[in-house]
Amino acid sequence: MAAKKNSPLDAADREAMPDSAFAFPRLRKEPLNDARHVRNAIARFDQVRDVTDKERDEAFRRIQKAAREFGVEMTERSWRELGKPSAGRKSSGTDKSKAQLYAEARDRGVAGRSTMTKAELIRALDG
Repeated sequence: MAAKKNSPLDAADREAMPDSAFAFPRLRKEPLNDARHVRNAIARFDQVRDVTDKERDEAFRRIQKAAREFGVEMTERSWRELGKPSAGRKSSGTDKSKAQLYAEARDRGVAGRSTMTKAELIRALDG
């Protein structure tokens, strides 16, 4: 992986990163160079377009590996759990994926949401 800093990537930094440092290497989408970017990749996973299910499987494995490396909590066991609403029932906070909670926190303007764990997002949204 690239540098382990928690700062924004500028265009030069991003360009210098190898394809393998991205969740979706073919598209060079969702860098996995630090905890903040890993959380962002989790939250935006379902927004990536023009990729196959095989590429999503591989990206999810890369994200899981990076999450372990940078200490990011992941409760999802499959990429199919990211950003998908529960069918046929109203979800409580604990039934929602972290990506869903993040999107709700974003919509509500919750400060610090990008660095929060799933449990922290639930508490922030319940408060």
